Amino acid sequence: MRIIYNDLCIRNAVETDCEQLATWWNDGRVMAHAGFPNGLGTTAAKIKEQITNDSDDLKRRLIIEYRGVSIGEMNFCVCESKKVEIGIKICNTDFQEKGLGRVILSMLIEELFSMGHELIFLDTNLKNTRAQHVYEMLGFKKIAINENSWINQLGEPQTSIDYELKASDFCNAKLIG
Repeated sequence: MRIIYNDLCIRNAVETDCEQLATWWNDGRVMAHAGFPNGLGTTAAKIKEQITNDSDDLKRRLIIEYRGVSIGEMNFCVCESKKVEIGIKICNTDFQEKGLGRVILSMLIEELFSMGHELIFLDTNLKNTRAQHVYEMLGFKKIAINENSWINQLGEPQTSIDYELKASDFCNAKLIG
């Protein structure tokens, strides 16, 4: 997969990205919102094993580039026929809160709908209000709040919110500016 829009590119993660992914995933500041304030403690070799079997039919790890520089990562996983789960992290803090996330998400969502998927879903931490704002701006509907549904690395209970998006509800940020 390779999606380009203006200065943004979403592309398949490859072996040469594994060191960068390991750096991001082991950084507690990057991973705290996902429940890993101490990072994942993984290696580039383990990540390479994970992406070796990636495919657009099942699951795919993607790299986000802005002006040729890797700034984050995305993924999608086909869970049922025409239903896909997505995730995103803009890992380089210099590129957070710049409006890029909604455009990057729009790029991926548009591609997934064009591939025939009918429902896109995701979850986020209740504390991640920035992400919730972006998801709702794009047309995602809140379908559940899961109180104290998981425990982070520090032993703290966390609440998550489930969202889903149908093509008919999608507000493409590429079209609304």
